[in-house]
Amino acid sequence: MVQRNFLSFLIKCIVFLLFFLLLSTELCNAARELSSRGNRKGKWQLLLKNAGVVAMHMALTHYDTVVILDQIGSQQSGYRLKRRLNGTKCDHRYRDSEDWSCYAHSVEYDIMRNKIRPLHINSDTWCSSGSILSDGTIIQTGGYGGGSQRIRYFKPCDHNGRCDWKQNKHSLSDMRWYASNLLLPDKDRVIVVGGRRIFTYEFVPKLSSREKAYDLPFLHKTYERRREGNNLYPFLHLSSDGNLFIFANRDSILFNYKRRKVVKTFPRIPKDGGRSYPSTGSSVILPLDHENGFQKVEVMICGGAAPGAYGAANEGKFLKGLSSCGRMVITGNRHKWKMENMPGPRVMGDMLILPTGHILIINGAKRGCAGWENAASPALEPYLYKPKKRQGRRFTVLKAAKIPRMYHSSAILLPDGRVLVAGSNPNRRYEFKNVKYPTELRLQAFVPDHMDQKFDHRRAHNLSISTSNGEENIGYGREFGVHFWLRGKISSKDVIFSVYAVPFTTHSLSMNQRMLRLKCKKMVKDENGLVNAIVEAPPSANVAPAGYYLLTVVNGGIPSKSQWIRFTHK
Repeated sequence: MVQRNFLSFLIKCIVFLLFFLLLSTELCNAARELSSRGNRKGKWQLLLKNAGVVAMHMALTHYDTVVILDQIGSQQSGYRLKRRLNGTKCDHRYRDSEDWSCYAHSVEYDIMRNKIRPLHINSDTWCSSGSILSDGTIIQTGGYGGGSQRIRYFKPCDHNGRCDWKQNKHSLSDMRWYASNLLLPDKDRVIVVGGRRIFTYEFVPKLSSREKAYDLPFLHKTYERRREGNNLYPFLHLSSDGNLFIFANRDSILFNYKRRKVVKTFPRIPKDGGRSYPSTGSSVILPLDHENGFQKVEVMICGGAAPGAYGAANEGKFLKGLSSCGRMVITGNRHKWKMENMPGPRVMGDMLILPTGHILIINGAKRGCAGWENAASPALEPYLYKPKKRQGRRFTVLKAAKIPRMYHSSAILLPDGRVLVAGSNPNRRYEFKNVKYPTELRLQAFVPDHMDQKFDHRRAHNLSISTSNGEENIGYGREFGVHFWLRGKISSKDVIFSVYAVPFTTHSLSMNQRMLRLKCKKMVKDENGLVNAIVEAPPSANVAPAGYYLLTVVNGGIPSKSQWIRFTHK
């Protein structure tokens, strides 16, 4: 009897101890959460109160300007034009106030001058796609209605130029609304994949007038009719072997576009729910590295919508988004998704690779899915993801924004290290009053903590680039010089040379985004603090398609401001 009572007492003690330990852990976590909220890193800057146009699409040019596009179907934007495309005057008559051509639907933002210049576009770019060609020209494809088969070009120019959009006389073979683009290793050739109820891909420019679109059975297999497709805006990434990684809904393949053949079928990403539009998660290739010959290619996909989110949103119910992220190496012979969780749910988030190699996840919502009025609970807090940290310690919550960035918002990395954030319009027109989430025309920058002045003593300054033959362009595998000023001692282990392919961003996709860590063959510092380094260019267009890149020197985790560099076929 005594023994039984003692055993009962012991069990009660163990239960009480476990309860106490659990309560203590929860209290510590809550205290840590409360204390960290006031000290979360990064800061926000308001750049312009009115950019004039919702940033549905954005692209950075090598003249340090950002081209912004929206749809023409919204009729009135926030930037009224004096004249139409045909030169006739726009006045204050009612007819003109309802005429979309009396308003700008694309603008160019000058980063240094913090000014907007209106551009002219003559077909609807709503939910379209784009890439940046080797000479820096933006190619823009598809859209809505009469714009769904259009091909447009914007060749950037200096501050004194009057560059503008030009529409190509040739058209796409199929209507491309909610399609994705990828710049190919072949010189200035772009693949355009998918679209609303379109299950094909095609190339721009075409090699002959007889070249048409090609069927892609993978798009048929991933299509869900009752969920608006759930495979629109597929994620596209170029592997270093020249094949294409294509992800739609929850599935993915490796595709040889030259032979029109599926090379690999990857396992389905775990967890229920979709990742492609309108479920709208986001995706990146983690930085490629010279240490493994750029041969390890790892894809990461984060966020998305819960099963049934689209149907529920149409009934005014907003289901909690996905918190899960998956990483998978797409090269080699073993392929398995490694899953982990973000600090919270997110749909319509933008994923950007920072010069440090860390991933910034910004914008979006916590509930619902993409589409008009289909989401709620803005995701105001950016997340920072450090891929090389131990799992469980990779995510950090950063300083929250005060402006919701919902449907039709975007973000893009700037040469000075800030992140330009703009857009948001979950309404069918520009609505500034009497709606839950008004049309947002304010332009902001998020400044990562590593750009703070307190780190300037560790930052490389005054970057310049030189070549042995004095040419601006650098061929694959060639050596080039990087020169900069740096205080204190230098260590080859601490200094990283990264190059970044700037993307065309829209709908949580950063099309063509990629970062490479290049090989430094020699680095010498003189007594005055000038560092001269010899760096090797990427080995091929499969690793880095020809074009302009942002080169950054990262010293001990602190990045410099970036300089433009151009890799070309030679």
